[in-house]
Amino acid sequence: MPSIPSPIRSFSAADHPWIDVRTGHRYDTTGLRDLFLTAHTIDDLAIPYPPAASALLRIAVAIAARITGLDDPDLTATQWTRLRREALARGAFDPNAVHAYFDQHHFDVFHPTRPWLQDPRLPSQCTRTEGINRFTPGRPGGNNLAWFSAHHHELATPLPTGQALQYLLIHHFYGPSGTGTPRTVNGTTSGTLSSGPLRATVSFHPLGRTLHETLLAGLPKFLGDEQLLADTCPWEDDHVPDDPAANPQPVTWPGRLLTGRSRHAVLLVPGDDQETVTDAYVTWSTQQPRLEATDPYLVYRIDPEKPVDRRRTARRADAERAWWRELEPLVLAPDEHRAQRRPEVFDTLNDLPSDVRTTLRVRVHGFDQDGKVINRQWYTALTPPLWAWTQEHDPDRAQRIAECCQAAEDIAIRLTQAADQAWADTTTPRNDSAPAKQRKPKASLWAAKAAALYWPLAETAFWQLLDDDTPADRAFARQAATALRQVTRTARARNQQAARAVALAVKTLRSKDLPPKKSSRR
Repeated sequence: MPSIPSPIRSFSAADHPWIDVRTGHRYDTTGLRDLFLTAHTIDDLAIPYPPAASALLRIAVAIAARITGLDDPDLTATQWTRLRREALARGAFDPNAVHAYFDQHHFDVFHPTRPWLQDPRLPSQCTRTEGINRFTPGRPGGNNLAWFSAHHHELATPLPTGQALQYLLIHHFYGPSGTGTPRTVNGTTSGTLSSGPLRATVSFHPLGRTLHETLLAGLPKFLGDEQLLADTCPWEDDHVPDDPAANPQPVTWPGRLLTGRSRHAVLLVPGDDQETVTDAYVTWSTQQPRLEATDPYLVYRIDPEKPVDRRRTARRADAERAWWRELEPLVLAPDEHRAQRRPEVFDTLNDLPSDVRTTLRVRVHGFDQDGKVINRQWYTALTPPLWAWTQEHDPDRAQRIAECCQAAEDIAIRLTQAADQAWADTTTPRNDSAPAKQRKPKASLWAAKAAALYWPLAETAFWQLLDDDTPADRAFARQAATALRQVTRTARARNQQAARAVALAVKTLRSKDLPPKKSSRR
C-alpha cells in the first residue's frame, strides 16, 4: 500500500486516547491499538453513550477477526471453531499482529484524503456544514429552542476530538432519515437521508470476563465458506468509493457486515489544533436501496402475515422496557415456528470453552428513537450469567422463562384494558346498548400509571416464579391487581362509582375470560 504523507493536524483513532474503559474500579482512556494490546486486562468498555459503545463493539470485533485470522473465508466451520478456542486459550491478542494491523491501515481522523470513517470530498460537494450543535446529540440545532442546554445557534462550543469520534459512530450506525445537508454528485443534488442500519434498535452483546473474551465471543456466526467477494472495512480500502451514487458494496462477512452498512457520510472540521472539532458535514453516503443483512446482535421478530419484504423486523429499543423482558428470545434456541429469533451471535456460543461459556453475561445497548429524527433516550443493562439457562443446556428452565415472560406481557395487556374500562365506567357510565365500537374505552391515565407500577412488581414475581411451579398468570395477575388498586386509592376513597369500577376490573384481571388482545410487544 503506498504511503500517504502525514498532515499537519493529526489525531489517530489508533494511538490517541478516546475510548473509555474500566478495569475493576479504575477507569482509563485509550486508543484502538492499546485497546487490543491490553484487552486481556480490561473488564469492559466504559463509553458513556450506549449507541457509541454498541457501534464500537462491532468495529472492535471486526478488527479482532482480522488480528486473529478468524476472518479467513477458506476455513471450514470446524477449523474456525478450533482457531477461536486457541485464540481464547492464549489469553491475549498477539502484539505483533496488533501492531501489524494498525500500522497497515488508515486511522488518522483529520487526514486530508483518508480521514477515518469519513468522506473527504464533502467540502466540494456540499454548500454548507451541519453545525456542531446539530452534529451533537442532545444539543438544540438551528433555531430550535434551548430548553435543557446552554447551547444555541450563536453558541457552538467545540467538542473534544475523542467525544466527537463517539458521536461520529452514533451518526454512522443510528443516524436519522429525512432531509439533511444537500450533496451534489455527478451534477445531481439531493438532501435526502435514509436511517442508519441500527436506528431505533436494541443490541445484545456477549460479555466475557475480559474485553479479550468479549471480542472473541462476539464474533458473528461463521459465513466465510458462503462468499466469494473480498471483505473489507471502510478504513481498509485504498481509497474512498469513486461514485457515491453507485450501488453499495455487498454485505460480506465479517467486515462489511459489522462496519460497512452506514447510510451517512460525515466529515469532521478540526479546530486550530488536534484537540477539538468545531463543525461537521453530515449528508448521505448512498441513496441506493439498503441490502438485506442479518445483524448478529439483534433480536428479530417474524410476522408471517406481512409481505415477504416486511416480514422480518428488528426488535425496537424501548427505554421503559426492563431487560428481563427480553429473556424469552435470548434463551430459546432458533425455531422456524417461533415469532422471535435470538441474536445470531448466540448460535456459536456453545462452541466456546466451558469456563468462558458459563461466565458469559449479556450487555444490552439500546437507543429509543423513532424511525426518522427524534431521539428519545439511550440506555444500557447487564444480565447475570445466563447461558446455563438456555434451551441447549436447561430446556425446562428455558421453557419456564419463556412461559413467565409471556404471562407477564399478557397480564400487562389485561391490566391496560381493565384500567381503561374502569376509568371509562367511572367517568362515563357504561351504556350496554351502545354498539361495541362505541363502548371501547379510550386510553386512560390510570392505565399508564398502573403499568409503570406493575412492571417493577412483575420483575420481583418473575425471579420468584423461576424456582417454583406457581401458575405464572396467577402470580402476575396479583401484581397487576395490586398496581391498579394503588394508583386508584384516592379515587376509590372519594368516589363510590370508582370503587365499584376498580373492583370489577380486579375481578376481570383474575378471570381467564377476558377477550384476547394483540400483544403490544415490538
